[in-house]
Amino acid sequence: MPDQTGRRWLITGATNGLGLATAQAAAAAGATLILPARRTERAEELNQEWGGQHQVLRLDLASLDSVRRAAASITGDIDVLVNNAGVVTRRREETADGFEKMIGTNFLGPFAFTNLLLPQVRDRIVIVGSDAHQGARMHVNDLHFRTRKWSIIAGYGESKLADMLWGLGLSRRLRGTDVSVQLVHPGWVLSNLQSAVGNKTVERFITAVSTPFAQSARKSALCTLFAATADLPECSYVGPDGFRALNGWPSLINRSAAASDPQQAEAVWDFAERETSTAA
Repeated sequence: MPDQTGRRWLITGATNGLGLATAQAAAAAGATLILPARRTERAEELNQEWGGQHQVLRLDLASLDSVRRAAASITGDIDVLVNNAGVVTRRREETADGFEKMIGTNFLGPFAFTNLLLPQVRDRIVIVGSDAHQGARMHVNDLHFRTRKWSIIAGYGESKLADMLWGLGLSRRLRGTDVSVQLVHPGWVLSNLQSAVGNKTVERFITAVSTPFAQSARKSALCTLFAATADLPECSYVGPDGFRALNGWPSLINRSAAASDPQQAEAVWDFAERETSTAA
């Protein structure tokens, strides 16, 4: 981890799991942090634990009003913006804006937040995707599952494929600037995904089967930190080098053909611009 003294990081979802491990490492390396959170009391606890010099603000990515208020409260430059926060739901839910909750929280909220902060970003934007995108198909005409049958796998997978395509589209728009866009798959971290099924027996089975392949949030965060600080080709996809990218050390891994489709990226970008009324 290079010295980050004098640099400012914004990390969404920094109060637990992967985001917390990422924030801990960045703070330990000397970075000043911006900690947006729905539970600001937890973020403030971490701020005090890490020296008290960091900024805490309220952000709910499932609300565009909250996104706009949070972005407006941030002044000054941001060296590294890490879009880490995400959600998994047990059933189809909607955000305050009427979006399907996973596409709204995992993609549309971060898309709008990043666009609003883009003039302040100086170096790196990291989007935490997932290899869950590999089996997903993009349905731009119905990403909110208003006419299709909803499922956890389909909803989460499409939200992460949307993140991958957003990164591709953002990278193309920032070409020729000093800002780099990088994508991350953190590997398999035992977190909220296997606890979102709603069936304890199934959840215990998933946990038991996946535990031998899983890794700690601290080790998974190495992929995010690598994407945020290493000298990488533009719009690389960083993930673990182990079996099926479930665990291991940071490396460059393959994304799906769908995640590399520039036409699909433009379609997703147009959709997000319409839904959020924001543009890069």
